[in-house]
Amino acid sequence: MGKRTISLCLSASVLMAATASGPVMASKQYVATPAQSDWKVAVDTPLECRMLHNIPNYGEAQFISRASKKINLDFELKMRRPMGETRDVSLVSMPPRWMPGEAAEPITRITFFKQFDGYIGGQMAWTMLTELESGRYPTLGYQDWQHRDKRIEVALSAVSFQEPYQQFSQCLDNLLPYSFEDIAFTVLHYDKNSDELNKPSRQRLSQIADFVRYSDDVDLVLVATYTDSTGGKNVNQALSERRAKKLEEYFMAMGLPKDRIQVEAYGKRRPIADNSTPIGRNKNRRVVISLGRTII
Repeated sequence: MGKRTISLCLSASVLMAATASGPVMASKQYVATPAQSDWKVAVDTPLECRMLHNIPNYGEAQFISRASKKINLDFELKMRRPMGETRDVSLVSMPPRWMPGEAAEPITRITFFKQFDGYIGGQMAWTMLTELESGRYPTLGYQDWQHRDKRIEVALSAVSFQEPYQQFSQCLDNLLPYSFEDIAFTVLHYDKNSDELNKPSRQRLSQIADFVRYSDDVDLVLVATYTDSTGGKNVNQALSERRAKKLEEYFMAMGLPKDRIQVEAYGKRRPIADNSTPIGRNKNRRVVISLGRTII
């Protein structure tokens, strides 16, 4: 596709915007030529998937999804020159030249806020991926805040998109189905008179381990172990300490430095339920694991 063809395609969105809002404005267009068009998956982990596309002389487009209970997708338009004023933005799907007779299709209108990168989330972000997969150019248009008589057109090229998109899709399939917030504070339980967690708690601990293993910003693990009141004070304290030591070794084996793991054994102190009942004693045989992370 030559520059002239791209220009003609993009101009269609200008005409569409003009039809809705008034006279046609001159446009300044930013889009990668076929030779420039490049997509790459920059992050591919069970915690985050991130796919990037450079827009020459303008900035970078990013599609991002993170580990969570819910499937999610964000689109961010990183601008080298931040938008000086809040602007209403049109999102239009433009056809490339190899789709003769195809029309431009309006998708939605959104707002980009002053001094922030452009953001589109949820269903509209998925729609943009679908349009790219179909070979079309999602195009964002808004009035230039510095030149009132000009319109900015920013297009995502579908050239060289398919292979990185397949990698990105595979990354999405491998995301953990829970986020940091889901495991940052966790209460696990033990079998009676044992330093082994019960089966559901072992599964939960495995989830915490998976997240910590792939995360580079979890920098603190707090472990507090407790027993029920069955048995003597010294026996319970010793059991509590064995439980704490075992978990400390578990997290150290994952690569966390010892000085980032803080353990405390409370024995039968600080019960949270009635120790005179089996249910209450089961609740008191517990460990509380809290995670801390670096905030950038």
